[in-house]
Amino acid sequence: MSLVVATFYHFFPFADYAQWRSPLQALCEQQEIKGTILLAAEGINATIAGSRSAIDTLLAYLRSDPRLSDLTPKESTAPDYPFDRLKVRLKSEIVTLGQPDVNPNEQVGTYVSPQDWNQLISDPEVTLIDTRNDYEVQIGSFRGAQNPHTESFRDFPDYVKTHLDPQKHPKVAMFCTGGIRCEKATAFMLKQGFQEVYHLQGGILKYLEEVPEPESLWEGECFVFDQRIAVKTGLRPGSYDLCAGCGYPISEADKASPEYEEGICCPHCGDRLTPEKRARQQAKHQQSQLKKTKDNK
Repeated sequence: MSLVVATFYHFFPFADYAQWRSPLQALCEQQEIKGTILLAAEGINATIAGSRSAIDTLLAYLRSDPRLSDLTPKESTAPDYPFDRLKVRLKSEIVTLGQPDVNPNEQVGTYVSPQDWNQLISDPEVTLIDTRNDYEVQIGSFRGAQNPHTESFRDFPDYVKTHLDPQKHPKVAMFCTGGIRCEKATAFMLKQGFQEVYHLQGGILKYLEEVPEPESLWEGECFVFDQRIAVKTGLRPGSYDLCAGCGYPISEADKASPEYEEGICCPHCGDRLTPEKRARQQAKHQQSQLKKTKDNK
């Protein structure tokens, strides 16, 4: 039986968000749903997996609140759970920018559908920006996009202030994995005085789902925050694994490096590995291998 992986977010005034945690936790546990649901005063953000009926039950529960009646998830399928457990968490932000005055409920950029995206980013007057973090950009991005080289989304405002100018960059197009970071990023850009700010509706995942490969301007793979690691056009599984030591996506070329040790480290973290951490990683890897052996018996 294949499972449904559903990703959704919605910005709305959510003053009673803390009261939702327990009922959501109970419903998801009852329906055997795994994944993460974040609740904050600014809205909800979730990536979850479960059976078709379980996901439908949860969505019906959420949509019964008028504020979430038009909630529209992005869905894909997986043969097994891409998450180990369920987490329903209360947060100060559902995506952390660290700019309290930026409110997507007040203003955001202009949404551009995947079908119209190629035309927009082919305009030489448009500055194209990948709002994701550096390790995500490294494995794939849109042709010609700027990489802000951020380690976290909190670094993005500094990048804008030091590299972009409303007078020199009158048209800016932005994209991220599922669209949520761009809600905050475009709201921030508008506050900084940028006039024409666009973002890819549904994010990279929607583009990869809907735009055929021969027409695609996407290059590489798209990092995702679950056990699939990365996906390609059509949301097919990608070729990357995750380093157990640093959590960085690693390719087959990385695995061929002398700095790669399965379950221990990779070329991105090998030179920073202390003897203490090496010992911890070796113990974890041994436990993982023992568990696999028992599961396969």
